[in-house]
Amino acid sequence: MIQPKNTNLTKKSKTLHKEAILKFSLIGNPNSGKTTLFNQLTGSTQYVGNWPGVTVEKKEGKSKFKKQVMKILDLPGIYSLSPYSPEEIITRNSLINDPPDAIINVVDSTNIERNLYLTTQIAEFGIPIVVALNMIDIFNKKGDTVNIKELERKFGVCVVPISASRGEGLEKLIERALEISKKKVSNYKTKSFYNSEVDYVIKKIENIISDAKHKKLSSTRWGAVKLFEDDQLILKSIKLNKSQFNKINILKNRIKTSKNVDRQVIIADQRYKYICSVCNKVVKKCDREKETFSDRIDKILTHKILAIPIFFFFIFIIFNMTFGSFGEFLKEKVAFFIDEHVTNFFINILVSAKASLWTKSLVLDGIVKGVGAAASFLPQIVILFSLLSILEDSGYMSRCAFIMDKLLRKLGLSGKSFVPLLMGFGCTVPAVMSTRTIENQKDRRLTIFVIPFMSCSAKMPIYALMVPIFFSENQPLIIFLLYLIGVLVAIFSAVVLKKTVAKGESAPFIMELPQYRMPTIKSLFMHVWERVKDFLKRAGTVLLACSIIIWFFESFNFKMQMVESSHESMLAKIAAFISPIFTPCGFGDWRASVALVAGIAAKESVVSTMAVLYNTIDTAELSKVVSNVFSKASAFSFMTFVLLYTPCIAAVSAIRQEFENTKLTFFAVIYQLVVAWVVSAFVFFVCNIFLM
Repeated sequence: MIQPKNTNLTKKSKTLHKEAILKFSLIGNPNSGKTTLFNQLTGSTQYVGNWPGVTVEKKEGKSKFKKQVMKILDLPGIYSLSPYSPEEIITRNSLINDPPDAIINVVDSTNIERNLYLTTQIAEFGIPIVVALNMIDIFNKKGDTVNIKELERKFGVCVVPISASRGEGLEKLIERALEISKKKVSNYKTKSFYNSEVDYVIKKIENIISDAKHKKLSSTRWGAVKLFEDDQLILKSIKLNKSQFNKINILKNRIKTSKNVDRQVIIADQRYKYICSVCNKVVKKCDREKETFSDRIDKILTHKILAIPIFFFFIFIIFNMTFGSFGEFLKEKVAFFIDEHVTNFFINILVSAKASLWTKSLVLDGIVKGVGAAASFLPQIVILFSLLSILEDSGYMSRCAFIMDKLLRKLGLSGKSFVPLLMGFGCTVPAVMSTRTIENQKDRRLTIFVIPFMSCSAKMPIYALMVPIFFSENQPLIIFLLYLIGVLVAIFSAVVLKKTVAKGESAPFIMELPQYRMPTIKSLFMHVWERVKDFLKRAGTVLLACSIIIWFFESFNFKMQMVESSHESMLAKIAAFISPIFTPCGFGDWRASVALVAGIAAKESVVSTMAVLYNTIDTAELSKVVSNVFSKASAFSFMTFVLLYTPCIAAVSAIRQEFENTKLTFFAVIYQLVVAWVVSAFVFFVCNIFLM
């Protein structure tokens, strides 16, 4: 666990068997700081995967406080435990089927009334709970105060004020969580959040289901509330006989409903009334006539005229930092290190071992040149994601979704599509997965269709290779144009597809705008490290495998004889059938065709394949070879095709899983290939006119 200041929290655990491992689940609203707390508690010990059967992200990690080892589970951000969204279902099923020793409910103190609605639900679950009142530093800075003891008494839970971003209050939080978890029961009697009439009905239902058989129902109180709300999932899990079922229906009918006010609305209304009455007593807000800091910034950043130009300005600055002189300098340094030191290291080993000619070729021409060529672009990946993480952690990205909603709605999408689309600039796979947060099926499918046109980070090494060769004087501008082409093609596709394969009505857009806050070094490190780790994993698996396969087919003929020239290889013969397809696009060279095919496995493989086929990793030499094969027009056309054509296999798999339709997935793949070919051919034609 990453150690906060002045605490006894330690980073790693080596004594896992001294005491039984306790499990804590983090639950909270989106933007409550839950993931920041998770990162603080687990540090580098966290594991990221997917929940079984779904693509919503699952995060687990281990932590140690004094001698106690804990397993921390970061459940998806939700607003309630009603089983409507995938996130709500996952969180609820996790609590029912695999209950933790304690729940840490993360509450944003600056939006305490709204956040406490979820608290009223999990407080009825029968699992020990401690409320982490987060962002207390921002709350206090406003001059507001909260009576912690009274809040605890009114809600029947432990409450600990913390600042997850600063690492403050974490020791006390863990102490209280350990204290209540070891008692195995809630430290206070479950409170009632309802009026006497509703509470009477719920208690009577409790008495009935306490005698009924049920599957893993941790609390009869929670089960009774859900039965009152007509929750069908709970009804199926509790084995009620006909007499019990009829008694419960009679009890529920004591509470009058109407067409617009059902029992769920009654429960929600009474919970909010209780929350408001408590907050009016325990929360004292300073009288403020002046605008807040966030309000003043939003007047500029969300201005109806200035908002979009400011957004594009920020994006252009990011591209300039990443692909300009600074990013290029770092890339060349890494490439020099690989070429001079790594290559020589392997040469010395191979010479000492008296390795055969084909072994030397495999290691140097296949592995080192292939993987090394892609690895040299790692600094630019770090820069890009560092800058994007700053925008995200500051709270600006949520504003971007708000800003873009009006424009996206005209295209048949909603503001909720913006975040997945923006994630597409990082990696298509999690971007496609994140569309699960879009409830409307039409919006979700249309968003998935256009995400692959966003230029993911895996395509960046290709741009970083070719742009300095052909467009050295305007590198940031060319990169910006490529990204813009992707956006424009996505817009065109959205307009076309919303009338065909993605018909339907768009859902209304509701999204929370969090307070602006200063990003922390630790949070930035965790975000960037996840991306770097993913890149290194690809380099050690997919890129390595692709480099070896390409080397084999490029070094041998069909008689399994090692060839002196790659033109005589199996790869050249096979590529001869493919390359004519790309002649109208300007890159009919067989090696370019092979690189594109390899890019189906992983887009980084395009550069590593070219390094193997052109037999060099040296930046200057590779640049010279590429400049002889491509022209300005064909180079820009090639990058355009890479930008738009079918994403990697992992992304296609994610698309299939989200669509749950093989035919629709196949259509998406073919559509992307056709669009990429048509647009790159058009770009080649236009560039030949203006770049002659």
